[in-house]
Amino acid sequence: MRLRFAAVELPVLSGADVERAVSPQRALEAVRDAFLAYARGEWTMPPKVYVPAYPAGDFRAMPALGAGHALLKWVTSFPGNPQRGLPTVTGLVLVSDATNGMLKAALDAAAVTALRTGAAAVLAAETLGRDGTAAVVGAGVNGRAAARTFVARGRSVLLYDVDPARADSVADELGATAASREAALGADVVVTVTPGKEIVYGEGSLREGQHVSLMGADGPGKAEIAVGEMARVRMFCDDWEQASHNGDLSHAVEADVLSHADVTQFGDVLAGTARGRSSDDEITAFDSTGLAIQDLAIALAALERLDEIDVPRVSL
Repeated sequence: MRLRFAAVELPVLSGADVERAVSPQRALEAVRDAFLAYARGEWTMPPKVYVPAYPAGDFRAMPALGAGHALLKWVTSFPGNPQRGLPTVTGLVLVSDATNGMLKAALDAAAVTALRTGAAAVLAAETLGRDGTAAVVGAGVNGRAAARTFVARGRSVLLYDVDPARADSVADELGATAASREAALGADVVVTVTPGKEIVYGEGSLREGQHVSLMGADGPGKAEIAVGEMARVRMFCDDWEQASHNGDLSHAVEADVLSHADVTQFGDVLAGTARGRSSDDEITAFDSTGLAIQDLAIALAALERLDEIDVPRVSL
């Protein structure tokens, strides 16, 4: 007996292909729609699976289902890699047709991750923060994406990095302004994209009216904000189940300082079923651990333009 398999010509999008296909503005719109679809129960997302390889890093498997498609992202986070001349984030995003199970495309995971990280960070800052100065702390791949998204939205951006040369280079590339750590952390809206190895905002450090999108603590043991500071401010998250186990919030939950009732899911704010910022003086913080629904949104946005960009295809 001979088994016959249907031949598949699979488009494979490199990081450059993904960036050509999806602008920062389109990424923000797609991520907003994904948050809304998830909040309404239209898209689903099984739990993210961590495969620890500590202390070096970890592997992550992230599935999602929505808009007639299924996605699986296999991605890494190895913070020490840049010292070896290697990227921190590598991996692959696979998209399948949810009606027949057939693979439709493979995309570079690092580019998809950067686009959705920048989009989510800025979307939260615009929704929960005030007008005023914007800053990004961390000028790596994902920090660059956040700064690029701010610039695309017409905002001036302060940029800080522990490596001043990298901050200068990225700022020059994007039209941002390299700034001191103090100036960046004191901006009206701040995005932190650090390795999560040390606290960026200690207890009592956020001032009235500030907003911070915390993007770096996306796995066990990482943190960018003190537990006491989370108890003092208004906390939001991308997904309670995920953030309460692997984000900054996990530390507050373990310390019995915050519970589910104390934290608002961001998608509910966008859907109008939960309250966002309540006053100009309120301090808001968004704990982001990165959602597979966001990856699906970016992947589908890229596939919308597949006929417009020349990408290689592999036969399976």
